[in-house]
Amino acid sequence: MQNVFDILKERGLIAQTTHEEEIRELLGKEKITFYIGFDPTADSLHVGHFLQMVVMRHMQNAGHRPIALVGGGTGMVGDPSGRTDMRQMMTVETINYNCERFKKQLSSVIDFSDGKAIMVNNADWLRDLNYIEFLREIGSCFSVNEMLRAKCFQTRLEKGLSFLEFNYMLMQSYDFLELNNRYGCVMELGGDDQWSNILGGIDLCRRKANKQVYGMTFTLLTTSDGKKMGKTAKGALWLDPEKVSPYEFYQYWRNVDDADVVRLIKMITFVPMEEIREMEKWEGADLNRAKVRLAFEVTKLVHGEEEANKAKAMAEGIFGGAAGGEMPTTEIALSDLADETQLLDLMVTAKLIPSKGEGRRLIQQGGVSVDDVKITEPNYVITKDALVNGIVVKKGKKVFHKIIAK
Repeated sequence: MQNVFDILKERGLIAQTTHEEEIRELLGKEKITFYIGFDPTADSLHVGHFLQMVVMRHMQNAGHRPIALVGGGTGMVGDPSGRTDMRQMMTVETINYNCERFKKQLSSVIDFSDGKAIMVNNADWLRDLNYIEFLREIGSCFSVNEMLRAKCFQTRLEKGLSFLEFNYMLMQSYDFLELNNRYGCVMELGGDDQWSNILGGIDLCRRKANKQVYGMTFTLLTTSDGKKMGKTAKGALWLDPEKVSPYEFYQYWRNVDDADVVRLIKMITFVPMEEIREMEKWEGADLNRAKVRLAFEVTKLVHGEEEANKAKAMAEGIFGGAAGGEMPTTEIALSDLADETQLLDLMVTAKLIPSKGEGRRLIQQGGVSVDDVKITEPNYVITKDALVNGIVVKKGKKVFHKIIAK
C-alpha cells in the first residue's frame, strides 16, 4: 500500500510538517491515532472544514484512526487565528447545539463505525478546569515572548488582542496533551493557520509528558491567484443543505476557473491520480468535463450520490439547452461592480424586469430564485465573488438567465 504521506503530498495537501522524515516513516510503519479540531463557531461546517475531512478520510483509508475534536470548550473563547477582530461570544446552549450539528456532517466523509474514528468534545476537560491550577501546570510552560511572535497573534496586536483570546493557544495545546494521555494520540493536523497552535501542543507534550508527538498542516483552499475559496451569493459555502442547496453547491464547483479545476480535483476528491494525470493534459473545452467531474464528486461526498445526480441533471437541463438553445447570459464588467450589488439592480441590467418595483413584487410572490435558492428579501444582495463565478437567476417557472462578471 502506498504511504499516505506520499498520497497527501502528491495531491498538494501538505503545507508544513514538524518532522517530515519521521512522520513519513511513522505513517508507513504504524497505525496511529491523530486529531483535527473543529470549533463550533456556526451551526454548520463549511468548505474549509471539508478539505480537512478529506485529509482525515485519506488517513483513515490507510488504517490510521481519526479523532474529530469538537470545541465545546475552546469555542467558549474563540481562536484569533485568521481573524481581524474578536469573535462574537456564544452561549453554552448555542455551542452545544452547533457541536451536535457537526456530527452528522463529519459522518458523511468519516467512518465512525466500530471505533474506526471517534468524536470527542474538549468541553469534557476544559469547562471545569481550576484556573489557578491550570496557570501553574500549563501556563508556566509558555513564554509570552514566544507567543507574541506567533503569526496568529502578530496580525491582531495593532487592532487589539483580548486576554481571553490570548489563552486560546494554551487551551488548544492542552487538548493535544489530553488526547495523548486519553487516546494515545500522537499527531495533530490542521489548516496552515493553525501552525503556531500545533507547535504549542507539541512542546507541551514534550514538557509535561516527555512524549514526542508530531504536527502537519494543510494547504488552505485558495484560487490560483491566492484568494480564499468558499464564498457564494449567500456568504460562506456551507455544507448544510438548508444553507446552501446541493444544486448551488454543485454549481459553485462547476464554475471554478480553468486554472483551478485540476488542482481542486487532486485536493478535495478521491479521483485516482492516474485519471487526474490525464486531465492535466486537457485544454479548452475539455476542462468543462473536469469541472463536471469535480462538481459531482464533491457534491456526492457532502450530500450523497442521489443529490449529486439530481444537481448534475438539473445543471445539464439548464445549461445544456434542454429547453432549446443556450441560456441567455448578461456579462457585467468587473470594474463596474461594488463588493455587493442588489439583485434587483442586476435583474434590471439583465432586462429580466422593467423596474425594481416589478422585481420587488415578483420576489414577494416567491417568483425569483438565485442558483435554485428562492429569494424572499427584496433587498437581497449578490457579492462580487459570486458574480465572478456566475449566478443563475430564475424568474417564474421557465425563465433562466445567467449573470456573470468579466
